[in-house]
Amino acid sequence: MYPNAKTGKASKGSVQIKSSNNRLQLVFSFGGKRHYLSTGYPDTPQYRKLAKMKASEIEKDILYERFDPTLEKYKPKLALTTATPITPISTPKPNLAELWGKYVEWKRPQCAPSTMKNQYQAYSSYLEKLPTHDLDRANEIRNYVLQSIPINSAKRFIVALNACCQWAIKSGFITENPFYGMAGEIKLPKSEKADDDINPFSLAERDRVIEAFRSDRYYKFYAPLVEFLFATGARPSEAIALQWKHVTSDLKFISFEQAVTVSEKGLVVKQGLKTQEKRKFPCNAKVQAILRSIRPKNAKPDALLFPSPEGKHIDFHNFRNRAWKTVLAGLDLTYHKPYQTRHTFITLALENGLDAKDVARLVGNSPEVIYRHYVGNKREGSLWIPGI
Repeated sequence: MYPNAKTGKASKGSVQIKSSNNRLQLVFSFGGKRHYLSTGYPDTPQYRKLAKMKASEIEKDILYERFDPTLEKYKPKLALTTATPITPISTPKPNLAELWGKYVEWKRPQCAPSTMKNQYQAYSSYLEKLPTHDLDRANEIRNYVLQSIPINSAKRFIVALNACCQWAIKSGFITENPFYGMAGEIKLPKSEKADDDINPFSLAERDRVIEAFRSDRYYKFYAPLVEFLFATGARPSEAIALQWKHVTSDLKFISFEQAVTVSEKGLVVKQGLKTQEKRKFPCNAKVQAILRSIRPKNAKPDALLFPSPEGKHIDFHNFRNRAWKTVLAGLDLTYHKPYQTRHTFITLALENGLDAKDVARLVGNSPEVIYRHYVGNKREGSLWIPGI
């Protein structure tokens, strides 16, 4: 017997020659189906030449769109009269857990550590709890996910499973994606949509929150950070990553160019911002006063503007659960997430006449995002000076 042709993934329209039971087979895909055509030829050098000629004929017919789907055109007379049909060896279909493991490893070098921890690690945890990993039972998986996971997270998980299976098709592991289009059928309640998460503080509420931090016995340490977030609209991850080298000596400009993220190893600094490499922020008198109040006499370039009490990066998750929630609980206000400091800056800026393009430049969004999410939701009656 002679060695088979290479059995790696064939290119589209190519025909492979394989030996089965010492008989030559032509194996190829067309129309989404896998075809196994027995030639009836023994596996010898002479008959391999004939098999290559037949394979070339099929490849040309596929290329020039004249392929005979009945296969009668390609069956040698020997195969029609003497060949014994050969049943293809069926390969077990991989299950969802196997595909997901391969998919995550493929994504790992392409994603930030925080993404792997916050998204894929969470999705892997969801997947472990599924009642089945059988791809033929995708509807059953979907139903379980919708009953067991909050609707917003459930939809994102189904989106991730769809992406996994799309990758698996391109990689040759499966031929169909049972999750295709499934996420689009999941309708989120209005309150779960991102647009409705914009719930800014009023001007008076903002000032009450800042004053509450200043006067709190345990958490007044964080008052400059809270005031800075309200005054600049910076993302919390950007603010806690700032070092004095990012502030000009005259305190007129801040360069946002890195962010603190959460990884499997803890807090890490990532160069670049969410939507841009960096942005320059002009400081008005209010922001300059905040910076002046916290700048050490001999500020080192690498020193943090807003360090934790231990002198390290602030763990914003702990800040939110301890300081932020505790201080706001003492105020007669509806709870707002810390990220609403950013929404408050943007909303108040628009309410007081600042152009959406200028707001976008200040906070690192596109004008389209500002118009879509904020301009249509402006409130009336607030008096505001940018950055105060």
